[in-house]
Amino acid sequence: MRVYVETNFILELALAQEQSESCKAILSHCRDADAELIVPGYSLVEPLETLTRRGRDRRRFKFDLERELTQLARSNRFAERARRLRDLAGLLTDSADEEWEQFEQIQTDILKVARVLVMGGPILVAASQYRRRYELSPQDAIIYASVVGDLRSGAGKSCFLNRNTKDFDDPDIVAELAELDCKLLPRFDHGLAYIQAERRDADPAGDVSA
Repeated sequence: MRVYVETNFILELALAQEQSESCKAILSHCRDADAELIVPGYSLVEPLETLTRRGRDRRRFKFDLERELTQLARSNRFAERARRLRDLAGLLTDSADEEWEQFEQIQTDILKVARVLVMGGPILVAASQYRRRYELSPQDAIIYASVVGDLRSGAGKSCFLNRNTKDFDDPDIVAELAELDCKLLPRFDHGLAYIQAERRDADPAGDVSA
């Protein structure tokens, strides 16, 4: 079975968000060859924009916070509390740096396991059509065109995992994917359950708890 993931899968892992443990388990299943992990190439680039924006916003907030704390520190009444808040300013910088490090590690781990879909001219042409047809964002249209293009090569049973139901959970998209024997699952924990169920059906005596 092919398991298609997109940008949110990578960010879920890199930012250690609420469904990151499910994502780790999915990655483990694919590493063990229980399923094939497939990632649109654009999804390995798009997180850079998110992390860059978060880092920029935190640096700006840190600058403003430190300026206000400096002013508060001049008051005997607030000096001690202002000093304690200095740690918060440091956290803003440290967290941004740690997120970049984690993203780079996750990217490396995924590249060891996944097949990456190249974003060529035909994908961009198809993305333009999908953007208009389904009113997708340009980014989501590129990802969707990449997935559908690969499915049309004859994927067999597949699933497309997504974190945000607003991105792809459109009845027409669900129907088009279903025609290609691909199930849209808008939560990573649901995706993990689906992969484990498929593994159990293929090997009823096997252990699917991993």
